[in-house]
Amino acid sequence: MQQTSPSICGRESEFQTLMLKKRKQHRSNRENENQNIKSCFACALHMHQPTIPAGANKELISHLQYMFEHSNEGDNHNASSFAHCYRRLADLIPELINEGCQPKIMLDYSGNLLWGFEQMQRNDIIGALQYLALDKAMQDHVEWLGTFWGHAVAPSTPIPDFQLQISAWQHQFASMFGTEALERVHGFSLPEMHLPNHPDTLFELIKSLKNAGYSWLLVQEDSIEQCNGHTISYEQKYLPNQLISQNSQGDQIEITVLIKTQGSDTKLVGQMQPYYEAIGLDQQTIENITIPSMVTQIADGENGGVMMNEFPDAFRQAHQRIKDSSNKTVAMNGTEYIELIASKGISTKSLPKVQAIHQHALWNEVGPQPSRDVVERAIKSLRDDAENFSMHGASWTNNISWVEGYENILDPMNQLSRDFHKKFDSQGPNSSITTSTEYQQALLHLLVLETSCFRYWGQGQWTDYASEIQRRGNELLKQA
Repeated sequence: MQQTSPSICGRESEFQTLMLKKRKQHRSNRENENQNIKSCFACALHMHQPTIPAGANKELISHLQYMFEHSNEGDNHNASSFAHCYRRLADLIPELINEGCQPKIMLDYSGNLLWGFEQMQRNDIIGALQYLALDKAMQDHVEWLGTFWGHAVAPSTPIPDFQLQISAWQHQFASMFGTEALERVHGFSLPEMHLPNHPDTLFELIKSLKNAGYSWLLVQEDSIEQCNGHTISYEQKYLPNQLISQNSQGDQIEITVLIKTQGSDTKLVGQMQPYYEAIGLDQQTIENITIPSMVTQIADGENGGVMMNEFPDAFRQAHQRIKDSSNKTVAMNGTEYIELIASKGISTKSLPKVQAIHQHALWNEVGPQPSRDVVERAIKSLRDDAENFSMHGASWTNNISWVEGYENILDPMNQLSRDFHKKFDSQGPNSSITTSTEYQQALLHLLVLETSCFRYWGQGQWTDYASEIQRRGNELLKQA
């Protein structure tokens, strides 16, 4: 029997208390070797399938299920290969450990996808992921990253929904793997690597992340700049940085970031380029303290022939080479690296500073007395005068806009969000409303509607899916 609703709400206070308390540090299995490391690399695999109204009775199902049921359409014949990709690390990681290797991997699974496994009763995949999340031997090797439940793109997601998307993923993850596993989640991965650069949007995003207990964020190289407006330096790309955000009222907030370098994501990770790049790097110094340089990459873990076919062997070969070498270059997950930096006495205040792209130009235009109106006038002026200026943010692919041409998606999405908050926010933060079926169902449709997939694939069937979900969401709010 299919689950009618995922675990996406109802335990908000519990999880906030859990994530904001002082949590245990990651315990590296190479603490005694850190002095000899000149460089390291971190690879993350992003996994996602959207939720679509395409079941036998038009019920919400995972696109993975649709692929299995319609194998003759497009690339749907890859469904079995995708399913294998979602579980294969549970075989690959222990295999390498048994060979004497120290493999590392970061995993980013959307809430849609995790719920889809439950809907499909894919206990083989769920069991594999539970092993990776819960087995003590895996905890030094596998790091889970938080994300938005519904794979929403942050710059065009209504600001009040940041918290909903973040919290829903934590609910989903905890329901499948438990609160102890959730407690070990420190880093966050933005869908489509899409970092907002509107000052108010970015400020609220960072605020929401920190309120949810996240300590660092993965960002794309070309989505940030130095605080003087210059492109980030070559050396900066291989260090943790502090992302500084100022809103239109002049308030500031910051969060530690690891920088994903530019390039063809799938091929870079699929062929383990981060390892080979790291070999050519050396140590750096911050405040006269020597630390290893870090290459960070993320890619879809199932898309493309290179990930489906080449990645496992390339992953094996890289870690086998490390085992047979002097170990001057090693694999290291994000939180492990950041905690290594801290253990050497380097504070976050000493890290290089960055800001979202186009912030320098914007604040120069705004002048010394910022306000919401002044900022919006400055944005309009720069849009009119500067050809490349945009407040749509930057993502892994800047040849695709997540906004332009999608008014038929964004306007109804924004309306549904406004109606949702108008309906439920008046109940108060301590209300039990989030445990009600009415709230859960309305929230589910809002989260599903905000996925990037309804825009990535262009106008047609996918935008029709969005329209249908929005229609159902409106009906649910009327009935609530």
